[in-house]
Amino acid sequence: MAASHPPKINLALELTLLATLATLWAAAYTFIKIGIETIPPVTLIAARTLIAGSLLVVIMRLRGVTLPRDFLSWRNFTIQACLNSAIPFTLIAWAEKSIDAGLAVILNSMTPVFTFLITLLWVRHETTTWRKFAGVVVGLGGTCVIVGQQALNHVGQELFAQIAVVLATICYAGAAIFGKNFKNLDPMAPAAGSLLSGAAILIPVSLVVDQPWTLAPSSASIMALIGLAVFSTSMAFVIYFRLIHTLGSVGTTAQAYLRAPIGVGIGAYFLGERLDSSAWIGLVCIVIGVMLMTLPEKKHVQAFKVA
Repeated sequence: MAASHPPKINLALELTLLATLATLWAAAYTFIKIGIETIPPVTLIAARTLIAGSLLVVIMRLRGVTLPRDFLSWRNFTIQACLNSAIPFTLIAWAEKSIDAGLAVILNSMTPVFTFLITLLWVRHETTTWRKFAGVVVGLGGTCVIVGQQALNHVGQELFAQIAVVLATICYAGAAIFGKNFKNLDPMAPAAGSLLSGAAILIPVSLVVDQPWTLAPSSASIMALIGLAVFSTSMAFVIYFRLIHTLGSVGTTAQAYLRAPIGVGIGAYFLGERLDSSAWIGLVCIVIGVMLMTLPEKKHVQAFKVA
């Protein structure tokens, strides 16, 4: 019997989608920064997940696709929600009350590192080759170049906010790996299911903690919430779950390296956050790192293993 081979992918299309995902998620940090000016973090994220999940359900119905109804699927949606929306979204929104959007996106660019390490040391569901390891190192080096001396000056300041972003990053790494459980579903199904599960978790908390009926959000915060929900969440999640199955969890999280310079640039342009000129050097390193982590491996490539 002939050995089965994985389906071929259109690499140019997948890398374009990777760049699109990076841009959509990079913009999220600026949307969050504007949103939390008049909307508390928990309420902002509860609304974000509810709007985005509901929008995806409407689109799915127009396409004739329905959400699964079995307990196992919704249990997995809830786990994915904790890893990929409810917890990390809220941690980042809370952190951005005291740190710049640019610094948040840079810290969050560590996602591929944690994904690689979890894959290497624990899950081992993908081949962790030396080239992917080199991609992690090069991409992280580019991120360090972008951070520059200014970020080093912030070490020790707003420590809890920085730790919150790192914890969110670890959640994202776990989500990228756990997302493999949805390979038999339409990409919109786990996106919508996990977002609605996240909303179900956060809405009661919002009602108790923030009492949203007493809030008076500005028009800028409302527009930021809409952009965050529609573009940086619903659209981004559909692309994300597609890429999990085509590029793998490590390859998909490599968009965090692209997200770093894009996010810093968006923050500089719209929020007036200072963009260091070294970002261009870092960008070159980051693109090289993404290529090393996402280009198809040659046959008989040596894997990076631990006993």
